[in-house]
Amino acid sequence: MVGTARHVLWHVRARHHQLGLVVEALRAEGIYDETALFFFADHGDFTGDYGLVEKTQNTFEDCLTHVPLVVKPPRTAGVKPRVSDAMVELVDFSATVWELTGVEPPFTAFGRSLLPLLRGETDDHRDAVFCEGGRLTGERQAMELESYEVPGLAGPGGLYWPRVSLQVSDERPWHGKGTMCRTKDFKYVRRLYEKDEFYDLRRDPRELANRIDDPDCAGEVARHKDRLLRWYQETCDVVPPASDKR
Repeated sequence: MVGTARHVLWHVRARHHQLGLVVEALRAEGIYDETALFFFADHGDFTGDYGLVEKTQNTFEDCLTHVPLVVKPPRTAGVKPRVSDAMVELVDFSATVWELTGVEPPFTAFGRSLLPLLRGETDDHRDAVFCEGGRLTGERQAMELESYEVPGLAGPGGLYWPRVSLQVSDERPWHGKGTMCRTKDFKYVRRLYEKDEFYDLRRDPRELANRIDDPDCAGEVARHKDRLLRWYQETCDVVPPASDKR
């Protein structure tokens, strides 16, 4: 576990160094003030939380999904420097870039520009955020079969063996489909093959007590199920804006 933490720390330092090189180059060219910089990760990692060392395909703890985002917009964006606790999604990154550049996306998009947050106009960005992961039974293309065969990496005795060894068969639903709906105070996880989860983040921020069967939480569970359904309907198949010339 210590070795893995050091490995992660090395990657963090390397990325900070590389970002510094980009900033230096922008300043040298005299275009730093006009440039938008976004610094974030696609996901977090366990690095020892819950006794685990790295992410898995269908786990949604905050240490994986609550990823900091640092934005340095162009000077003309009218930014109010600050830290915001607003809930955002990765799709909001592209929506922000489109607004900054004046580009109209050629398809239906579900992101929301972060510029109102960056300007300090609001902290009420989203009422809920969502994550998806896992695979269907039989989806061999979603197994890590190639990594499993790499000597010293994911094979027996390798760094990733404890996780990858559970992802190369359908003997158990280790990485079955799951979807998370997180609001400010609660988190609901719907699982296709396993038991659903519900956490009261106000009283249980580490998500240790699954209250999905608690009758005192039945109302909030129902509301979060409905919110998840609404999200699926809002973001499901869409009609392309350009007609088929054929």
